[in-house]
Amino acid sequence: MLDLKHYLGIDLGGTNVAIGLVSAEGTLLHKDSVPTDSHRGYQAVVADMIALCKKVAADSGFTMADIASIGIGSPGHCDNARGVIVFASNIGFYDVPICDLFHAAFGIPIYLNNDANCAALGESVSGAAKDAPSSVTITLGTGVGGGIIIDGKIMSGAFGGGGEVGHMSICFDGEPCPCGGRGCWEAYASATGLIRQAKIAAIYHPTSLLATQYDLRQLNGKAVFDAADAGDQVAQDVIDKYLRYVAIGLANVINILQPDTIVLGGGISAQGDKILRPIEALTRKEIFGSFYTKFVTATLGNDAGIIGAAMLGMDS
Repeated sequence: MLDLKHYLGIDLGGTNVAIGLVSAEGTLLHKDSVPTDSHRGYQAVVADMIALCKKVAADSGFTMADIASIGIGSPGHCDNARGVIVFASNIGFYDVPICDLFHAAFGIPIYLNNDANCAALGESVSGAAKDAPSSVTITLGTGVGGGIIIDGKIMSGAFGGGGEVGHMSICFDGEPCPCGGRGCWEAYASATGLIRQAKIAAIYHPTSLLATQYDLRQLNGKAVFDAADAGDQVAQDVIDKYLRYVAIGLANVINILQPDTIVLGGGISAQGDKILRPIEALTRKEIFGSFYTKFVTATLGNDAGIIGAAMLGMDS
């Protein structure tokens, strides 16, 4: 008899939908993906997701009858209790009853949560924060995502929108944020914020490597680090200031939650200890009493969201 304790995790992204089969221990056994193509409407996207669930199970030697539950990690705001994606503007989903649609197709438990929360759960179950009783995973990418794990469970708040640490204000009436607010941590600590700061610095320092060796229209975060590695003091000054912005937000998170572990993920974290250790040192100067919080780099990459989504059934 096949072991029923296998789960499907879905990472619903703006570019691709990735689905994986995950064991009860949090091991990713098999995964596959399809383009999201969200311009077709949610009905077409959900139909593709359902078909891919069947394919991933079949390719792994299972049928859907062998799957205990399905978890879905979605961008945007999710009403986890009702199983509804309230809004995910980057894929054009508004008030989509996604759990009902999946339950109608499969008749098994379906769970929903924000994708950053799922990534945090994945790192907690089998990644960088494995065995940590509490952790906060921060993703430094196009935006700043966050997921809070307390006693092995996602802290989603009363209405499903908790853990949005990227939108705490660190600068009153500061830089505009895509959320519509001003001064959000995301506006300063994201890769987007780093690139904005680098472009401004390059304009004010036209002889710098940033200004002379890079196309500012296509500048990315890696290029800023590369310029600093090549000896550009302007780029290094930008990075130093950026790391202070990251540390300010982390200090706020630690002062409020005092987690056992901080996990840094996202594209910027690919720099590894080059940024992790300076961030840790800067953060420790700002925190109040939380001297034992560990700082680690995420280890699961893009698989974290799949594993965490699959584990929503275990987390419930």
